[in-house]
Amino acid sequence: MTDTIEIDRLHKRYGSRVAVHELDLHVRPGTVFGLIGPNGAGKTTTLRTLVDIIRPSSGTVRILGEDPRHGGAALRRRIGYVPGELHLEGRASGHRTLSFYAQVSGTRDSAATLRTARDLADRLGLDLSRPVRTLSKGNKQKVGLIQAFMHRPELLILDEPTSGLDPLVQREFLQMVREAKDAGQTVLLSSHVLSEIQQAADEVAVLANGRVVADGDVASLRLGSIRRVRAELATTDAAAARADFDRVPGLTGLEVQDADGILRLSGTIDGAIDPFIKALAPFEVRDLTVEEPDLEESVLRLYGAEVQR
Repeated sequence: MTDTIEIDRLHKRYGSRVAVHELDLHVRPGTVFGLIGPNGAGKTTTLRTLVDIIRPSSGTVRILGEDPRHGGAALRRRIGYVPGELHLEGRASGHRTLSFYAQVSGTRDSAATLRTARDLADRLGLDLSRPVRTLSKGNKQKVGLIQAFMHRPELLILDEPTSGLDPLVQREFLQMVREAKDAGQTVLLSSHVLSEIQQAADEVAVLANGRVVADGDVASLRLGSIRRVRAELATTDAAAARADFDRVPGLTGLEVQDADGILRLSGTIDGAIDPFIKALAPFEVRDLTVEEPDLEESVLRLYGAEVQR
C-alpha cells in the first residue's frame, strides 16, 4: 500500500539559512503521525511544503500519490489543513465563512458538510452566528478546525491545532482525531504539547534543526519519561532527607529549601518515578506536584547533541 505522505531528502533553504535538511518522512494510510520539536525545528516549513504553500529547494514530496506542485484544486479538496498562523477576519458570520469553505472543498453534498460543521461547532462550543472578526483567538481556532474536518478529507494536516484552546476543547479535539482515524482518515499532527502527541499519535518524528533526530512510537522515544517534580515535606532532619533524595535514581537538578520544619524540594526525573515515590514514603507529604517539562526541554534532554549541532 502506498504511503499517504512520502517525503524524500526534502531540503529547503532561505538564503543562507537551511530550514529543512534532507528530510525523510513517510506516513502510512489510516494512522495519526505526530511531528514534534522545538521552535525553528522545521515543522511548519515541512507542512507548508505538503500543501504547496512553499516549494522545496530540492528533494521530492508526494501526498496522496501526487506531487502537491501539480495536484491543483482536485488534490487540495482531499486535504483538510489548519495552518500554524490562522488569520480569520471579515464581517461574515462563522456560518457563512464555513459555507464558503464547503463550496471551495467541492464536496458533492454541501448540505451534509454544513450539517457536520454545525455538529462540530456544538461539540466545540462555537457560536456560528457571530462575525469571525469578533471571535477570540480560541474561537477562531475552532473555525479553523471545523473547516478542516467538516468535509471528511482523506488527509488532515494540522499545524499546532490546539493553539488557544482551553483544556476541555483540547480533549474534544483529540476525540475528533480518534474518530477520523477510525474512519480511515490519515492525520499529520504538529504540536508543542507532548501530552497531545502521547494521546493521539501512533508514530512520532522528532525534528531539530530541520532534521529528524528520532522517530518511532512515543514509548520507544521515552519522551514521556521526563517529569518535573516538586514536594513539600514535614521533617525535623533536613540533612538526612536531602541525603535520601540524592540517592534517588534519575533525579537530577535537585534543589532543596528548609524552613520551619518544612522541606521544599524540586528536581527533574528521567525514567521511572517509582523510586522517587518510595523515597517520599517515610515523610508527611504536605504538597506534591508532578508535571511534564515543556517539549523543548524534553527534546533537549534526550536529543541534546543533535539539537545543538
